[in-house]
Amino acid sequence: MKMKGELKIIAIVSMALVHQLYMCESRNSLHPLILIPGAGGNQLEARLTKDYKSSSLFCSRWNPIMKDSQGWFRLWFSPTVLLAPYTDCFARRMTLHYEKDLDDYRNEIGVQTRVNQFGSVQSLLYLDPNLKKITTYMAGLVNSLEAIGYVRDTTLFGAPYDFRYGLAPEGHPCEVGSKFLKDLKELVEKASNSNEGKSVILVTHSLGGLFALQFLNRNTPSWRRHFIKHLVTLSTPWGGSVEGMRTFASGNTLGVPLVNPLRVRTEQRSSESNLWLLPNPTIYKHNKPIVITQYSNYTVEEIPRFLKDIGFEEGVYPYESRILPLIEHYEAPGVDLTCVIGGGVKTPDTLLYGEKGFDEQPEMGYGDGDGTVNMVSLRALEKLWAEEKNQTLETIELPGVSHKSILDDREALDVIIREISRINSMASRLRPHTC
Repeated sequence: MKMKGELKIIAIVSMALVHQLYMCESRNSLHPLILIPGAGGNQLEARLTKDYKSSSLFCSRWNPIMKDSQGWFRLWFSPTVLLAPYTDCFARRMTLHYEKDLDDYRNEIGVQTRVNQFGSVQSLLYLDPNLKKITTYMAGLVNSLEAIGYVRDTTLFGAPYDFRYGLAPEGHPCEVGSKFLKDLKELVEKASNSNEGKSVILVTHSLGGLFALQFLNRNTPSWRRHFIKHLVTLSTPWGGSVEGMRTFASGNTLGVPLVNPLRVRTEQRSSESNLWLLPNPTIYKHNKPIVITQYSNYTVEEIPRFLKDIGFEEGVYPYESRILPLIEHYEAPGVDLTCVIGGGVKTPDTLLYGEKGFDEQPEMGYGDGDGTVNMVSLRALEKLWAEEKNQTLETIELPGVSHKSILDDREALDVIIREISRINSMASRLRPHTC
């Protein structure tokens, strides 16, 4: 009996050593990976200063209870947005303003915002950690990455950002967006240097893919070759979406229940990144109207007129001066790129407004896409870079997978993980590993 007990202990210890060796081998063969979320894909904190002037008596008397010692509270996501009086307070505090004299965007006066825990995946997992079931974002993807050996803050990192702000072309200031690109570059170099100099895999969702492409093209080819292994984009709207037109015209609840879209419309119009997500005339090459009203129709070439007619004339100048130059040409970065997209999901491609005009939600015509982004946008790079000799591009389409479910659908996650494992295995040659 004693002999059997000893053999059992030896077997258990041996199995533990084998598992430890396997995990050690796995960790050492992995390229560090950075997750870049999409719009609304990470927590955002705010603090109100003495300069803040509320839009109503109710909002002036309402202050978030859950604040830290310095007055910071979670602005996004907060369940208070679900209740009508609080929705107005939330929208005002989220609103941006374009200052033409500065040629840049700023927060509402008296509202300071920040993204905490940059470099960590923590604020990407759940938009509200107290409501994990209904605000899950990247938790499923992070768990799947950990299952193949990735370790948070060691080989797995996150790059949250203030998703309301966008980027601007050369010659235009962009304080918030430029700082994010600078911080991201430092994070890439830190992740590489702390992992034996291995190059980094960037994995993005939605808007994060647009930021990542700009990020790559704003760094030198030699830097890219040294520090970037691969870019994997999930559901990236390379050419914007028709859904973006609805956001500006009549507001968009983005699936959040109980919210009146008209209450958040002004705030959504103020977002610089939402202008970036309007349909790209270079990619939607047709004269078919995508917004139809009783008085006028609008094609993708007529977005400035559309913005004026919906009552958002102040958006025309930043759209023409800051957005169009960004989207007229997409330079191939020379970095291996895999686009994972959903398809076969009913996606708005025409908006039809009735007697009440833009103050009601439209009837919609549908086409192919992922439910949010049209297929022509998801697959745009295939045509744009068809003649590029120094750019590898693979597109993996997942039938029936939507824009958001690509992050939690089991089959979709399996495909994403297989692709990341393939990227790592291609780079892993027989070399000594140590823990």
